[in-house]
Amino acid sequence: MKHIFVIHTGGTISMSEDETTGEVKQGESNPLLHNLLKFNDIMITAKELFYLPSPHITPNEMLQLKETIEKACKKDKIDGIVITHGTDTLEETAYFLDLTLNVSIPVVITGAMRSSNELGSDGLYNLVSSIQVAASEEAAEMGVLVVMNDEVHSAKNATKTHTSNVATFQSPQYGPIGIVNKRGVAFHHKPVNRTSLAVASLTKQVLLLKAYAGMDETILKAIEQLKLDGLVIEALGQGNLPPKLMTSLKRLMSLGVKIVIVSRCFNGIVQDVYAYEGGGKTLKDAGIIFSNGLNGQKARLKLMIALETTHNEEELQEIFSY
Repeated sequence: MKHIFVIHTGGTISMSEDETTGEVKQGESNPLLHNLLKFNDIMITAKELFYLPSPHITPNEMLQLKETIEKACKKDKIDGIVITHGTDTLEETAYFLDLTLNVSIPVVITGAMRSSNELGSDGLYNLVSSIQVAASEEAAEMGVLVVMNDEVHSAKNATKTHTSNVATFQSPQYGPIGIVNKRGVAFHHKPVNRTSLAVASLTKQVLLLKAYAGMDETILKAIEQLKLDGLVIEALGQGNLPPKLMTSLKRLMSLGVKIVIVSRCFNGIVQDVYAYEGGGKTLKDAGIIFSNGLNGQKARLKLMIALETTHNEEELQEIFSY
């Protein structure tokens, strides 16, 4: 019999709709704790670690979740982990765990777009699907997986693409790596070149900015006062920035700030192609680090974690190359 450890952290999956006002909010207790699922061949152990809306989740909670999982795996014979989480920051928690966890068993994270008592509530269904995936032998060694709406996605590629649709989680450019149905779980490909970074504490200050037409140095000059360790910029196209940013970017780097660029496009990767002022070639030559396909929020987490172990530009570029 498989033993699956379910960790609840809050989010819409644990909330209820007020029938009078239509507001969705937390109750006095998590309704998932009263819906204990039973399987013929799976034993479920549940723990409520947090009861938080996902905008309240910070990297500190993510680190605590990582430590809870690793301690549980050392203490008990556990065959898989399932985490319930709010969807707004679910992809960030999933990727943080994917980068830092040191376990070989399946780890699955899920949530819901509709609260527990709404018509068409998807929470329990997603939870059942996630337990199926966590109990699957094939899910081991695949890193952290996001399971929603009958699909299995890798933590690196999954992102929330719609504000309210139950099919919100997609993997742009790559698609899901598996599906879940009544007959079980089927994987059709698996992640490669996973990054694994050890982290015991989070002390680095890393900001995320988004580039736009006509962007100038105003905001970069302002953040010079913040004693940053790192900065991630969602650049234009293949990795280009307005030319007026170059002086401030070089000044930030001279102060020891490590800068990573990703694209604000949700398909494709940044490349050092254009050689005009602010183009990708000039950014790369200036020492800016290029990320291989991550979105901004995930690149921020990766830089925050990576800076706990190294400030070497070549090592950081290697970390961000896959």
